[in-house]
Amino acid sequence: MFKGVWPALPTPFAGEGIDFEAMKVQMDRLREAGVAGFVACGTTGESPTLSRDEWASVVAFCVNHSGGLPVMAGSGSNCTAETVEKTLKAAALGASSVLVVVPYYNKPTQAGLRAHFEHLADRSPIPIILYNIPGRTGVNMLPETIAALARHPKIRGIKEAAGSLDQVSQIVRLTADLDFSVLSGDDSLTLPLLAVGGQGVISTNANVVPTQMVGLVKAFAEGRCAEARDLHLSILELTSLLFVETNPAPLKYALSLLGIGNPEVRLPLVPLSEKHREPLRAAMTTLGLIQ
Repeated sequence: MFKGVWPALPTPFAGEGIDFEAMKVQMDRLREAGVAGFVACGTTGESPTLSRDEWASVVAFCVNHSGGLPVMAGSGSNCTAETVEKTLKAAALGASSVLVVVPYYNKPTQAGLRAHFEHLADRSPIPIILYNIPGRTGVNMLPETIAALARHPKIRGIKEAAGSLDQVSQIVRLTADLDFSVLSGDDSLTLPLLAVGGQGVISTNANVVPTQMVGLVKAFAEGRCAEARDLHLSILELTSLLFVETNPAPLKYALSLLGIGNPEVRLPLVPLSEKHREPLRAAMTTLGLIQ
């Protein structure tokens, strides 16, 4: 099963290009912290602003520099044919799985969502992780739809970011007899999600505090619930500040404070505003991440 901490990698930019050296530094750091794998070209990776060639170069780079850890590539779009094409390309580049977001803007029905993902799963040579994030897509994929899709052998899990523990609980209940992983897509809900039967997290804040996130998930899995709770609470303020503006602007600023890349994001996003920089810096100082 897919489990543990999977950092959603940001794509560091340098002018019009990609700063692969910064990406390598970050991947090395995360691997040493004990993450389960990497997610390339997801929302945190600013996939909507990457050209096809850039997307392919980032996926290939991550595969080549993963140190043997699996790489999950974001291949979703609001066009089913394009999603199939990118999934096949991700497999050819060496990705071990793909993360596929619910089609955005089109607002498909539940029947449309099921048809979209089953069409993809019938053609994918590698496992698929569904990605439900209604705040960005405009559509919530319901637990019953997810449970039906989970019976397809290629659909192996979901990054659930609807912000509802009731929904997570229903998904866990309806897929309990299947080889299907429920992963948190909301960093602040990782511990509660584990408590109702989830297996891990696809995480933004693991880019900044990988040791704490890996420790949290490991402690809970080993029954050290008080330790997991303490880790959750210790990074709660940082987690909130990493989403004070649209991801990944706060994350890129935080990483720049660690000497990794710069705060640059691509339009239509803009760098973290000045008013939010000092609180984020202060939270990182409190945690001992910077001086």
